[in-house]
Amino acid sequence: MAVKIRLQRHGKKNFAFFHIVVADSRSPRDGRFIEQLGSYNPNTNPATIVLDGEKALKWLCVGAQPTLTARRILSYEGILLRKHLQEGVAKGALTQADADAKFAAWKAQKDEKVAAKKTNLKNEAIAKAKEAKAAETKVNEARAEAIAKRKAEAEEAARKAAEEAAAAAAEAAETPAE
Repeated sequence: MAVKIRLQRHGKKNFAFFHIVVADSRSPRDGRFIEQLGSYNPNTNPATIVLDGEKALKWLCVGAQPTLTARRILSYEGILLRKHLQEGVAKGALTQADADAKFAAWKAQKDEKVAAKKTNLKNEAIAKAKEAKAAETKVNEARAEAIAKRKAEAEEAARKAAEEAAAAAAEAAETPAE
């Protein structure tokens, strides 16, 4: 029986959510599976991956073949690195303590990189919000100036009209009636 580690699609249209499962390669994509290893949500930034690393490593060690996308997810989470290090321990190339230290160092570096990305995304969002607020303030000031200018022009026109009406009334009063 050929066993694959693959994704099982869930979620609604245009908003996919995946379960990472171990399944017989002959079973349908969303059909029967042997064991669920975790989940993958590509809709968040960065993508949310919840994975049981021990189960995934166990299945890889007994011969389960990951699909391309599942392989990328396992690599991102460090499961393939752990498998590689375990093979080195089995061959006697390094000790278990060395393998654990290498994996811990890699994991710390990876966590730092992800945290930096999250911080960068947050800072970019704050900067965009500030730019949008500055642009909105600029537009509002321009509108306020235009409105004030129109009011001043209207008041000036009304004042001139009142002066002309007063002048016309004064001329009419000065001019004797014939």
